[in-house]
Amino acid sequence: MTEIKDAIEEFHGAMKLLGKNNPETMKDFSKFMNSVLKEGYLDTKTKELIALGMAITARCKYCIGIHVEKCLGAGAKKEEILEAATVAILMGGGPALTYVAEVKKALEEFE
Repeated sequence: MTEIKDAIEEFHGAMKLLGKNNPETMKDFSKFMNSVLKEGYLDTKTKELIALGMAITARCKYCIGIHVEKCLGAGAKKEEILEAATVAILMGGGPALTYVAEVKKALEEFE
């Protein structure tokens, strides 16, 4: 099953559509996103774990999948990802807890 991978593809399709309709805006957004996530005072893994926590509290399955994959790519271990998810639950409460199911699916697909 590739539910998370399929969701990420849907997201990328929507981004392409927006890029065709609003090329300058999407180019600027992409530039901003890349600038924020590049290594600085915080390393890439830490930034991706933060982004994952925010995705969980925002209840965005697309963002969860994208950032689990990026966390793994930045060298995060499953245990670090799950600990970041726990911090997100602290901040987001019960509704955030339900989205750990999306983290589980993403880990299963990307590990």
